Amino acid sequence: MIPTQPFGRTGHESTRSIFGAAALWGSTEEDAKRALELLDRHGINHIDTAAAYGRSERRVGEWMPQHRDRFFLATKTGERTYETAKAQFEHSLERLQTDHVDLLQLHNLVDEGEWATALGPGGALEWAIEARSQGLTRFIGVTGHGVTVAAMHLRSLERFAFDSVLLPYNYVMMRNAQFAADFEALSRICAERGIAMQTIKGITLGPWNEKEHTHGTWYEPLAEQADIDRAVHWVLGRPGVFLNTAGDLTLLPKIFDAASRFTSRTPDDAMRELVAKRDMAPLFV
Repeated sequence: MIPTQPFGRTGHESTRSIFGAAALWGSTEEDAKRALELLDRHGINHIDTAAAYGRSERRVGEWMPQHRDRFFLATKTGERTYETAKAQFEHSLERLQTDHVDLLQLHNLVDEGEWATALGPGGALEWAIEARSQGLTRFIGVTGHGVTVAAMHLRSLERFAFDSVLLPYNYVMMRNAQFAADFEALSRICAERGIAMQTIKGITLGPWNEKEHTHGTWYEPLAEQADIDRAVHWVLGRPGVFLNTAGDLTLLPKIFDAASRFTSRTPDDAMRELVAKRDMAPLFV
């Protein structure tokens, strides 16, 4: 079983490894059934999906009539205005077969113009706040990718008291001095304010470049169990963060297995050895 910890100030004890349901993007009913069995086996109680994740919301929705009370359920809207975010979120509730989610997140909010629209008058944030007042979501979060995301999240937290943030975090990315400084600043604010900190891209090897795509992730992931162990244990070695799983069902058992065996952080010298051995590279530059 994977341990739990407080998901920020929400009052929910979430498993430190959260199911990233992007892995259900093109899944079949049988794939989804096997995924649910795996979540059961490891005691996973938190699901993160999004309107943009292909079949994901529909597959998760197939579980909800019987299992809604078991999961802290999060989804995302990538729309930037009140009206479009409202329409997309209402469709998400239909697909998820529920009358509310626990967390509604503004998806990948890093572009300056989109940020200004979403957090300005008539923006998606206004809808999220209204949805919360109507009981359609309990909490509101913000997510993002890229090297500027931690800095943008800091700006977002100045504008609104988000309950959670989500962003990339791995050993190679933290070698970028500016990103690392921004991440540390964001981490301090989250700790001070009780904001949940979700991390993604924890087992990234690097961009695919010209390589054949062997997994459903849009980046090349680490695939060997020993390598995944090192990367997962390095992420989980940071107190307070959550590790959201990768968008490929074949990697899910390996990530959960690694998380279930976590005891201490992978030393930096072992991570440097892994970087050299696998020729790991930054996904975002």
